[in-house]
Amino acid sequence: MRTKQRMKRILLIATGGTIASGYTKEGLTPQIEAGDLLRYVEEYKDFCAVDVLQAFSLDSTNLYGRHWLELAGLVEKYFSDYDGFVICHGTDTMAFTAAALSYLVQNSPKPIVVTGAQKPIDLPVTDARTNLLDSLRFASEAKAHGVSIVFGGNVIAGTRAKKERSKSYNAFSSINYPNVAVIRDGRVVFYIDDKPCKEQAPIFYRRLNDRLLLLKLIPGMDGAVLNRLFPYYDGVIIEAFGVGGLPEYGETPFFQEIRRWTDAGKPVMMATQVTHEGSDMEVYQVGKVIKERFHIMEAYDMTLEATVTKTMWVLGQTKEPGEFRRLFYGTVNHDILFGDIMA
Repeated sequence: MRTKQRMKRILLIATGGTIASGYTKEGLTPQIEAGDLLRYVEEYKDFCAVDVLQAFSLDSTNLYGRHWLELAGLVEKYFSDYDGFVICHGTDTMAFTAAALSYLVQNSPKPIVVTGAQKPIDLPVTDARTNLLDSLRFASEAKAHGVSIVFGGNVIAGTRAKKERSKSYNAFSSINYPNVAVIRDGRVVFYIDDKPCKEQAPIFYRRLNDRLLLLKLIPGMDGAVLNRLFPYYDGVIIEAFGVGGLPEYGETPFFQEIRRWTDAGKPVMMATQVTHEGSDMEVYQVGKVIKERFHIMEAYDMTLEATVTKTMWVLGQTKEPGEFRRLFYGTVNHDILFGDIMA
């Protein structure tokens, strides 16, 4: 005789976003409270019990490090009380939040799901109800763990998601890594069936350093921009062309300014503007020389969102170059392939 399993307890944390928005004269703005979201997906009662918590009610454009720390703190506070967590969030910065939570809550044996929608949940035609129900379903799965985004039927590792479409329902893609799972017809099919380290308890971090500059190169940019911004930031990520490199033109060479940052102990990270396949600075002279001369680190196959939030997390823990390098290249939630070799 089959034993009836205990129904999973899920905490739904609402933060605002399109899924909870209503129309005003000024445009869409979050209005629907956490408890009201559940009225649109009552099928969840067949497989889980849900409590709700309204963390804040913001367009995700207005979310940043302080809010990521608050969300991680709520997961930590209620971690022992629930089997999983679903965070309703706006889509515009959802990938940043999911990546940040991957670094702030590591080795979680319980699922922490981030979801949202391209249309408000109270519209007749919307992706919101499917996404929310899928997220609750995935958070109730016995094999689910760690931080992920559930959107458009796909389950994406929190460090691998990128919003690639501004309006379509299939807004998010998994970059340089396969989907963790898919959800079809109410069933979860896992593609990645890994497990958190059982010998280690979940690790919660409470510090980020968001004094981080992201500089996107454009043709003709002068290195003087780094000089002007130097006093305001503790590190810089340069989003370069192709596999990575720096131009040699201009009145103020980039070489000169990179030396200024590295001599001051401020990390310089090279990323790429190309979405897929990642950086490889050793291919061309414009990258190889500067990497060898200044020991610049690079993001390789990481998403920009993961590179930004991971750098903020590492800067919050240490500024010692060796430890910074060790932490950055340590693989967290599938964020970098062969990271330990690069360290």
